[in-house]
Amino acid sequence: MTASSVAHAAARAPEHDARTLIADRVAGQSLPAPFYVSRDFFDLDVDEIFSKSWLFVATEAEIAEPGDYVTITFSTRSVIVARDDDGRVRAHHNVCRHRGARLLTDPSGSTGTFVCTYHSWTYGMDGRLEFADAQAPGFDRSCYSLRSVHVRSIAGLVFICLADDPPADIDEVAAIVEPYLAPHRLAEAKVAKQTDLIEDGNWKLTMENNRECYHCDGHPELLNVFFPTWGYSDTGSIPSRLGPVYDRYRRVTSEQVEIWDRHDLPHSRIEQLDTRPTGFHVEREALDLAGESFTLDGSAACGRLLTDIGEARLGRLSMHLQPNMWLHVTSDHALVFSVIPIAADKTLVRTTWLVHRNAVEGVDYDLDHLTGVWETTNQQDADLVALAQSGISSPAYVPGPYGPSEFQVEAFVNWYVTMLRRRLDIPTTGTASDAASA
Repeated sequence: MTASSVAHAAARAPEHDARTLIADRVAGQSLPAPFYVSRDFFDLDVDEIFSKSWLFVATEAEIAEPGDYVTITFSTRSVIVARDDDGRVRAHHNVCRHRGARLLTDPSGSTGTFVCTYHSWTYGMDGRLEFADAQAPGFDRSCYSLRSVHVRSIAGLVFICLADDPPADIDEVAAIVEPYLAPHRLAEAKVAKQTDLIEDGNWKLTMENNRECYHCDGHPELLNVFFPTWGYSDTGSIPSRLGPVYDRYRRVTSEQVEIWDRHDLPHSRIEQLDTRPTGFHVEREALDLAGESFTLDGSAACGRLLTDIGEARLGRLSMHLQPNMWLHVTSDHALVFSVIPIAADKTLVRTTWLVHRNAVEGVDYDLDHLTGVWETTNQQDADLVALAQSGISSPAYVPGPYGPSEFQVEAFVNWYVTMLRRRLDIPTTGTASDAASA
């Protein structure tokens, strides 16, 4: 049997072979086809990754006022994230405690109570059952509150975890990243725009695509300001064609560090992507041209800055968190991305643009100018992910090697496989590292 025949057969492997594929994953290579195409792995990802990790689901700006809510749905799970009457962020399973009907079907909205359309059971924003008509004598409403979900807000970013015992390292991660995020006051920002893009690919391909810039020649608009040397850890691995760009990157970074230090902005790279359950990366980096924002000339797109610093040239603050988010923050706006699996070959990518809460569209910013570079980039990424999904679905596909600039792809895949091994109690065969802490 040829290598391609083996790959094709593995893509249709029965469920019991999933454990073998997880145990045998080879470090430094892309995953075998079943990880991206099989329903078995999609279900595993929902059960063991998305239901047991801290997930980024919304910004506080989306639930700015008491009664505001958003719903997050993947596979058979649905969660309500809302701000209660006391201003606290709450999360509940989107399931009525009477006979299980889904409470809310809209992706977002504002309400004083959650009312089940089936039999009108009514819940407060804190999840307590307030009304249930025609019940037997002695019925105790306090026993039928909505089932709560663990929720954690970090500098205006809302995370949930569906597990009974969520990863305990979220407090450590928050303590590290909050000093980077706090100067930008995201909790006080407002949503300028939000888009939902359905990519025709597995969620892991979406994440892998984000974790490297090897493909960035496909983003000509973004590369006006985004240095394509991102991902190279040493000068010896940088292609000669990028040499002049790297020289400029080093010079601009030196200038930028002076500005960051002057304003006491933390900027060092901290990278713990596959060494803990809540893997993350955070750092500040320079932008090209004007160095202020994600526009074609690098100048600020919004005249009212997010920070109180008064300095527009701050480059970008970037953060990645496993398994489903990344963000970029400049002096004038923030871009926050979340990834939600829909099917083995369908993924929702939600992009949220945040600006200062007092910024006025048409006065302080033009919406198309603010969002244009990344809306174009998002579609380009979606097209690339679809190409990858199509190729991986072919019987000709076999795993290939990661290059030097794809080290964050390897870190993501290693984190993912390590989590599956630990949560399913699968021993490693020794061909891949198993570094993430329990």
